[in-house]
Amino acid sequence: MQNTPLHHVVIVGGGFGGLHAAKALRHVPVRVTLIDKRNFHLFQPLLYQVATGGLSAGDIAHPLRSVFARDRHVSVLLAEVVDINVARRTVVLRDGSLTYDTLVIAIGASHQYFGHDEWAPQAPGLKTIEDALEIRRRIFLAFEAAEREADPTKRRALMTFAIVGGGPTGVELAGSLGELAHTTLKGHFRAIDPTQVTIFLLEGGGRVLPGFPADLSAKAALALRRLGVTVRTDTRVTDIDNGTVTMRHGDATDSVHAHTILWTAGVKAPGLGATLAKHTGAALDRTGRVTVAPDLTVPGHPEIFVIGDLATFLHQGGKPLPGLAAVAIQQGRYVGGAIKRRLQGHTPPAFRYRDKGSLAIIGRNSGVADFGRVRFAGIPAWLLWLFVHIFFLVGFDNKVLVLVQWAWNYVTRNRGAQLITGKDPFPLVDG
Repeated sequence: MQNTPLHHVVIVGGGFGGLHAAKALRHVPVRVTLIDKRNFHLFQPLLYQVATGGLSAGDIAHPLRSVFARDRHVSVLLAEVVDINVARRTVVLRDGSLTYDTLVIAIGASHQYFGHDEWAPQAPGLKTIEDALEIRRRIFLAFEAAEREADPTKRRALMTFAIVGGGPTGVELAGSLGELAHTTLKGHFRAIDPTQVTIFLLEGGGRVLPGFPADLSAKAALALRRLGVTVRTDTRVTDIDNGTVTMRHGDATDSVHAHTILWTAGVKAPGLGATLAKHTGAALDRTGRVTVAPDLTVPGHPEIFVIGDLATFLHQGGKPLPGLAAVAIQQGRYVGGAIKRRLQGHTPPAFRYRDKGSLAIIGRNSGVADFGRVRFAGIPAWLLWLFVHIFFLVGFDNKVLVLVQWAWNYVTRNRGAQLITGKDPFPLVDG
């Protein structure tokens, strides 16, 4: 008697959603193939610390094969999905194809420049290891160039940083950059004083951290100002050109000369979302994300789940869920459970996100925490943020490395990853 082939689940994307979907299927009688363009899971919430020299890239990345080394029914493929044949239930790879019984798409999102993609080379975003290393390169190279610059105007521009976007990533990046300039690099140079930097945080809305309560946003803004960050709200960037950021505040237009401009203002869905919509008729929101059913499937295609930043879930209060790691993790776990229920002949309940709170830190000993009725700021929020991020890091070695590095940084106020990498850094100085 011939054995029936195992149900084949193909998961596209090894981020938070895809990783936790695969983990949730560990003890389910299915065959799992996890596909990603990278061979590692990246802990994106700590990318800004790589960008400012606090952590090394390897501290926040963990090989996917290592995660599933003991799960013989889970295969990991280093590949890129370029198309989906819905009728034949096949994902088309750049160098081949793969059939599936159930497909889970969890590929995340990319930078959103709101119709001005020409700004990208001048204002890099922060989504990948390469982004973080490029930002780190630009930050430390700016200080090195300022050390050698005799012209006061050019030196001032080199020591001016502009961060566009006042959400959690922008706030944490600005706080870390302020701490870097005012503590870590203090006394490291002879011709310049790093504490004389100018850091702008530009937010189009009325306050930073718009997803937090107003009182916590105000405390975060105050903490940023203590670190030397100039916070400008209700300020929309209208142009970025040759180191000049032009912005509008009400009816007034202003500009700043900043050698280093960083972008944390928005995200958009990758092209695979549009491809999926073309083949399934799924609706897309204005950023290209796929509108999913209550069970996170594509309407009319129960065999296809879309989770994480690529999904727009409107079945809980009518507003899309935030693009947070916690959302992707819960959706990944739900999908694993839903597949198990289906194989047992049961209909899974609708997905429901449980908001367990939000955290953000602003430099040393300062953070904000929102748990609905309970919210607080300062050292307790900062400590909780540290604990939560250590807990959710993938891999015991990464947890230990980051914990030790943070402890060392805290005691010495030093950062051990202040490396300028790249084949030829000098054109950036001259440019």
